[in-house]
Amino acid sequence: METESEPYVRLASLRQLHQAMADMNTARSLADTLQTVANGVVDALGYELACVNLVRPDGDLVVAALAGNSAAEALITGRTGSRASWDRRLGMGERWGDLVFIPHTEGWVLDDDDVPQWYTDGPAPRFEDEWHPSDRLFAPMYAPGPQGGGTSGELVGVLSVDRPRNGRRPGAWGREALQMYAFQAAIAISNARLRANMQRALVRLERDQQALRASEESFRQAFEYAPSGMAIAEMGGDQHGRILRTNDALCRLLGRPASAMRRYSFSDLVHPEDIGTLLRTSPEGGRAELRLGRRDGTFVWVSLRNSVVADAADGPRFLLTHVEDIEERKRRELQLAHRASHDSLTGLPNSAELRARLSARLCRQSPQSAPPAAVDSMAPFESFDSYDAAYGPPAFDRGHDFDFPPGTEGHGGYDGYDHHVHTVAPAAEFDDGAKGLAVLFCDLDGFKSINDRFGHNAGDAVLIEVARRLGNGVRDGDTVARLGGDEFVILADGLGRADAQDLAVRLRNEIIQPIRAEGRAVRVGASFGIGWAHCGMTADEVLKSADERMYVEKRSRPKQHRRAG
Repeated sequence: METESEPYVRLASLRQLHQAMADMNTARSLADTLQTVANGVVDALGYELACVNLVRPDGDLVVAALAGNSAAEALITGRTGSRASWDRRLGMGERWGDLVFIPHTEGWVLDDDDVPQWYTDGPAPRFEDEWHPSDRLFAPMYAPGPQGGGTSGELVGVLSVDRPRNGRRPGAWGREALQMYAFQAAIAISNARLRANMQRALVRLERDQQALRASEESFRQAFEYAPSGMAIAEMGGDQHGRILRTNDALCRLLGRPASAMRRYSFSDLVHPEDIGTLLRTSPEGGRAELRLGRRDGTFVWVSLRNSVVADAADGPRFLLTHVEDIEERKRRELQLAHRASHDSLTGLPNSAELRARLSARLCRQSPQSAPPAAVDSMAPFESFDSYDAAYGPPAFDRGHDFDFPPGTEGHGGYDGYDHHVHTVAPAAEFDDGAKGLAVLFCDLDGFKSINDRFGHNAGDAVLIEVARRLGNGVRDGDTVARLGGDEFVILADGLGRADAQDLAVRLRNEIIQPIRAEGRAVRVGASFGIGWAHCGMTADEVLKSADERMYVEKRSRPKQHRRAG
């Protein structure tokens, strides 16, 4: 008999639950919906007391409705608990799916927080699953996520329930029912809020006695006078994506008249490198950051956000695109990235950037064809960073891009050997006309005395001028970096050993010319060490090799010739 009655009890409960959900979805106002949600917990789920804690715009939760106890209702309705306290509660206890159960053995730590609560008396439990008067059970109510499909979105509120009528903690079915009820309650509350907003809009439209015309006028004004760009485009068919209408802000942003904009689609205006980003952007709720072309041929960074609107209930659908100018933000981001990878005084690539460029050119594997004696020095990685690519490199940072196949992982992480051109050095024994990747390690002679005699401002002026002269003395495909102090590195591709020596002499002759610093002419000398790149070495090994060669060159010169003047 007991087993036969169980399905009947479950079916009756489901009917009550169905009726409670129907009631809360047909309530006429937000307040009615909240109270219906609380009543449904008591009437359909078998709890003696239920409270709806609603998230306010400021994030705190207010007791918006209570059912089952008039004294508790009068005591705490309208009172507020902070979001921090609620987050603490929802992070404690046991997780029953989306539910949070805090047993009386843990809940005592919450007695002094600012969450409104009631207190019930009763004997201590006699059985393991018996409900204790101080047990707490919470059902968070999450709005459906932006992608739908049952994913959770933002927190709408929290259901607090107490005193199950059977005196026991809810079992699997009871937990599932409460969790499902909380999900449906979140939908009902969200819909009630939406209806309330719609009702307020309808009141305004009815007050003007132009409901339909006012709706169109409101949209037109919002579209035309929006401070950021707006566009309406065709959706579907042969003309998919063709721009039908643009507002004044978008026309000003792109420098194109509205009549000309109607000849384009966004795919015609987007930067060629960003076309893939545009094609991957969903028409419904899609977002992307990309570059659009101006009339003068330049490009501007924008944030693009899509939504779909219908002309009528069964009419054609159109793509509504919101375009926000983010050029300044992108510029700041690129400037921050540039400052992280470049020397603040001279504007040259810094030590970290130099090593990154170097590592990307060197693989772990030494080329089979390289002679053993060529394990020598250094290979530059001469690609612009993101700031240079957007705004152009400084005159003294003249890098160029190297394209590598997928698999590059920075230093030594290259695995595409089928396409990688190994870095090798010209033979050391004789000049066979071979070209390689050279590194010139430059250390200034006599710089410390300038700092000591004339101060750091004079020293900074010398470093800036030396950086400028080095930049002007190399080719467009070369890179100049500052390691720190008075040490510089020049990376040059495609040089023979005689070429590298000639370059070092030419740069030294440029550096030793008088420099104006703090109103006086000063002179410094320079010592150069020339190294050659070889795959199989790390960036640090390459730099160390070039550094050692520079010190050999410095010690080989008479002391009186180590500086100019």
